[in-house]
Amino acid sequence: MERVTSEESLLEGAEREIADQGKTKVTVNIYGEEYVIKGQTDPAVIEKIAAYVDRKMRLVGQKNPQLPLSKVAVWAALNIAEDLVRLHEDYDNLSKQLDEVKELSSKDE
Repeated sequence: MERVTSEESLLEGAEREIADQGKTKVTVNIYGEEYVIKGQTDPAVIEKIAAYVDRKMRLVGQKNPQLPLSKVAVWAALNIAEDLVRLHEDYDNLSKQLDEVKELSSKDE
């Protein structure tokens, strides 16, 4: 997924078109700014990711209305990274638990 900014005024919401290279272009709105995202990812996934980033930025902006956009973006990125780290930890813990269950069930056989 690559970020491409667009100078032209685009329709509200996500505008989709299939580019010649087989890439999808999706226009999304994040924190009041429009971005054209180009990639081979499903447009619905791109829209979901953009909505998540927008939500995180809005939460930071609401709690800290004096912050400039760049700082809102960095704090939102840190919050998203924290979410990712926690998900990795949860995944690792669940994976270990699953391995333990498999080990116990193989001993019972």
